[in-house]
Amino acid sequence: MTDQSNIQSAACKSIRPFKSSEEYLYAMKEDLAEWLHSLYDLDVTVDTFLQSLETGCTLCVHANAVNSAARLAQPTRAWPDVAFQQRGAVAGSFVARDNVSNFIRWCRSELCVPDVLMFETNDLVERGSEKNVVLCLLEVARRGARFGVPAPVLVQLEEEIAREESREREREKERERERENKKKKKKNEREEDKHQLEEQEEEEEYEPPPRRVCDMRNLDELLCSSSSSR
Repeated sequence: MTDQSNIQSAACKSIRPFKSSEEYLYAMKEDLAEWLHSLYDLDVTVDTFLQSLETGCTLCVHANAVNSAARLAQPTRAWPDVAFQQRGAVAGSFVARDNVSNFIRWCRSELCVPDVLMFETNDLVERGSEKNVVLCLLEVARRGARFGVPAPVLVQLEEEIAREESREREREKERERERENKKKKKKNEREEDKHQLEEQEEEEEYEPPPRRVCDMRNLDELLCSSSSSR
């Protein structure tokens, strides 16, 4: 469930401009570290972020957690488990590299994470690009959240903002419908007034034919003449 206090705190931080991209990267790492700790009780901090993930074991465990949630959400699709080895998975070892490679393959094939948000094995194992690792994990968290997997606070904040924007769009559509209805109502009223005015003008222009007055005297004479002829 969304922690509103954490979201509000993250919102305040996001509003405050970062002085550099390094500060922004630090904030993302901090959020991801807290997230991984809450999910797997992982002993991870901002300073040990890459070090805590370099064996690839935690990454693969999380991939399988997302798979489990995805199977419930999409039962008609196969979500194969990500294979990994814990024995012999030490920093820089072949096993660790293989674990990380399996996680990367899963991101691409199952979650369809775009290449622009992916990282390579050396980015993590040899510290090639910490930023690439962070951006990829945030995207994995976003996509996992669609299946009900708990998400980092920053992702929750993004979702809350998206929901609010959606609600605002609906409110704007409703306001637009009301404006259109008012326009139609005014147009109908103008047409009705015009119609009534036209009818009134037609009545005023209409002149009834002159009435013929019956001459009663001539009628009497006609009757008398008729009687005498008989």
